[in-house]
Amino acid sequence: MAKTSSKARQTRRVKLVAKFAALRKELKEKGDIEAIRSLPRDSNPVRLHNRCNISGRSRGYYRRFGLSRIALRQMGLEGKIPGLVKSSW
Repeated sequence: MAKTSSKARQTRRVKLVAKFAALRKELKEKGDIEAIRSLPRDSNPVRLHNRCNISGRSRGYYRRFGLSRIALRQMGLEGKIPGLVKSSW
């Protein structure tokens, strides 16, 4: 389980990226590098990192489900993900 501060930081970054996306795009088209530098650092989409929606874990992340490998396995075993079946042979 990720620290609560890591999850909170990520949600704050997501909000900032959404807030400044249009302005950042406009400045980038103009080529105004100085104005882009004056924007908050966390408004840059490069600073976002994929995190599990349940645990906040950053590693072993499956984009298709938005979950980490551990949360995906747990939800799959509980039958909460349609079409996902644990393999056995």
